[in-house]
Amino acid sequence: MATARKSFYQVTQDRYQQAAETMKLQPDVRVILSEPKNVIQVNFPVKMDAGGTRLFSGYRVQHNNVLGPYKGGIRYHPEVSLDEIKALAALMTWKCSLAGLPYGGAKGGVQIDPTKQSIDELQRITRRFTHALGTNIGVDYDIPAPDMGTNAQTMNWIMDTYMNSVGYATRNAQRGVVTGKSIASGGSEGREKATGQGVVFLIEEWARDRKVDLSKATYMLQGFGNVGMNTALLMGRLGARLVAVSDHKASIFNGDGLSVEALAKWVPSHGGTVQGFTPAKEISSAEFWSTAADLCVPAALENQIDETNAKTMNVKLIAEGANGPVTPEGCEILQSRGVEILPDVMTNSGGVIVSYFEWVQNKNSERWDLDEVDAKLKKRILRSYDMMKSAAERYKTDWRTACYIAALERIQAAYNERGIWP
Repeated sequence: MATARKSFYQVTQDRYQQAAETMKLQPDVRVILSEPKNVIQVNFPVKMDAGGTRLFSGYRVQHNNVLGPYKGGIRYHPEVSLDEIKALAALMTWKCSLAGLPYGGAKGGVQIDPTKQSIDELQRITRRFTHALGTNIGVDYDIPAPDMGTNAQTMNWIMDTYMNSVGYATRNAQRGVVTGKSIASGGSEGREKATGQGVVFLIEEWARDRKVDLSKATYMLQGFGNVGMNTALLMGRLGARLVAVSDHKASIFNGDGLSVEALAKWVPSHGGTVQGFTPAKEISSAEFWSTAADLCVPAALENQIDETNAKTMNVKLIAEGANGPVTPEGCEILQSRGVEILPDVMTNSGGVIVSYFEWVQNKNSERWDLDEVDAKLKKRILRSYDMMKSAAERYKTDWRTACYIAALERIQAAYNERGIWP
């Protein structure tokens, strides 16, 4: 009888416990971090365009805030669950700590398929969800951001709803209640591409270490949403050639290279999928995962690379643009085959790093240009890379565990210095 696959939440818990055991994390800190501080579930009614009212379920999980306010995205997806949000909230705690940000971790979500709702329905759903959360979010308490199924427009609606729920005299001081807003509404330059930019900065650093010429490299990409598309556009500037792309509907291949610019225009106007794009041939999922390339960037959902496709992958590096795209079984197989993995808690942290920059700009009524944002992002994310390598060397462990250890060391230091009240 086959063993049931562990949930994403259990996987993140196991990885945390492995790192805690490896570094001998203090027992009291280990207990505190094993569960989120707050778990919020709200059920809220929304009037639909066709008439009638529908009840939606939404979550906000606040994992830890010893380093600063809770921080994390809000996801709109039909498969959103409390376990998934708990896992993602914990990942945000490690991600913010590793990046040296004054934030703790949180995550939110609503069980909804945003592609099946009108723009007016999405606005009403977002505003009612914000109202239902009430004071569970705040500019110095818990700061949401975009995630899968949400975007700058969603954040603008959350900000406006929240600002109109506070006192008139302090309304503009609440602009930083969310990040990932549009530029006109107080967003930051570079936020749209931030996660993809962070992925590429780390790939460049890995390539320098391994003496890989990216101008001659090939890569494959799973997911062509915000992260995947921006990663591809930036990789193209380095001369790397995209040979295969897969999404929720299709996988396509062109050994001579796919035009990223053409794909970026095609996908939004064709139902959000690469299906039907030419010149390319459609291939099976199994063929996609066995495509020969130098690099693979999974930028979709968790648990995409498992023990089956890990055996057939033909790449040197996996850069995790998504959260938890490789299962533990997949990781073990890939590592045994000499495939290196840049872990999610570091690799996709560009989004939260630039969100922090946006928050600082809002609080100080400043506006930074793109060059400044990119330079600050590169400095922070490469510092995380150095911390990962240092921890891996000190503890003789893999890169993922090393990332967790580096994050946990900072959190443990904060608890040691502050003490546990009372």
